[in-house]
Amino acid sequence: MKKLLLLFSIFTFISCGETSEKESATSSTSEENTTENTNDSIPNFGIVIHGGAGTILKKNMTDSLEKAYKVKLEEAIRTGHEILANGGTAIEAVQRTINVMEDSPLFNSAKGAVFANDETNQLDASIMDGETLNAGAVAGVSNVKNPINLAYEVMENSEHVLLAGKGAEEFAAQRGLEIVDPSYFYTENRFKSLQRVKEREAEKAGNKTAANYDSFIKDSKFGTVGCAALDKNGNLAAGTSTGGMTNKKWNRIGDSPIIGAGTYANNATCAVSSTGWGEFFIRGVVAYDISALMEYKGLSLQEAAAEVIQKKVPEMGGDGGIVAIDHDGNVAMEFNTAGMYRATMNKKGELKIGIYGE
Repeated sequence: MKKLLLLFSIFTFISCGETSEKESATSSTSEENTTENTNDSIPNFGIVIHGGAGTILKKNMTDSLEKAYKVKLEEAIRTGHEILANGGTAIEAVQRTINVMEDSPLFNSAKGAVFANDETNQLDASIMDGETLNAGAVAGVSNVKNPINLAYEVMENSEHVLLAGKGAEEFAAQRGLEIVDPSYFYTENRFKSLQRVKEREAEKAGNKTAANYDSFIKDSKFGTVGCAALDKNGNLAAGTSTGGMTNKKWNRIGDSPIIGAGTYANNATCAVSSTGWGEFFIRGVVAYDISALMEYKGLSLQEAAAEVIQKKVPEMGGDGGIVAIDHDGNVAMEFNTAGMYRATMNKKGELKIGIYGE
């Protein structure tokens, strides 16, 4: 009898243990599912940026400079991502993200802008709201610390889309934007780049050996910065800011301040920021063309971006790249050059940074 009671007790103990383990496993699985469901319940959002495209080769990059670019790209994109994660608008995220790159001498925008032929810095920028299709842009300004902020002011506080030169600067002062002395934009390496371009230009004009002049000039126009974002409310926005092309003349204006060429955003399709040979991006209406292919032909963002950047632009003779995000949070970072400074983050906080053509 005692043996039977002992066996019964052991059986009961084992059974209880198994039940407890099953309950624990069920509880653990339930917690994991709850976490996944919580992530899934967060409205989708994302952000993507570029810092210019061109002949960016690993062999020409020092470890310290590569690290500097990656650090600044990460700082910029995390700035915008934090705004989006906290429920901020895509427009705000684009503006503040670009501010980080505008304030860095690493990029051809604001502080690091290239020099025109007359040894001045002439700045262009644009921004667009995908919800309203409202847009603002400025061209040829020389004393506004952050041109993208002025583009925003044009969009929000004027009846116009594009302002240029002295008029744009007057409007900036009226809106209380930070005005700086033009010397603020001076950087030694950009000034030296202008002198090198002028020297090679003189060599070509004098019929001297300048076989690599065209390729040298071709690479003197890259470095534009841009951003495209999707916020938790499903709204898209894009912005672009640049110093333009080294040695540009006659107040040349590229694609960056041209809505539909350098910047475009439409909630129905995508938000795009371009970088590259502006004349071809204007002729091809590149940013809008990507949106149009999605809207009228039903192409995905990636398909549309590849069609335009890998086929249409090169067929015209141009090169460069774009970053874009669609209304579902899909991202494209397409370029036909050796490299493009770029980064993206999604709602999970996953970060991707690239420089070369890998």
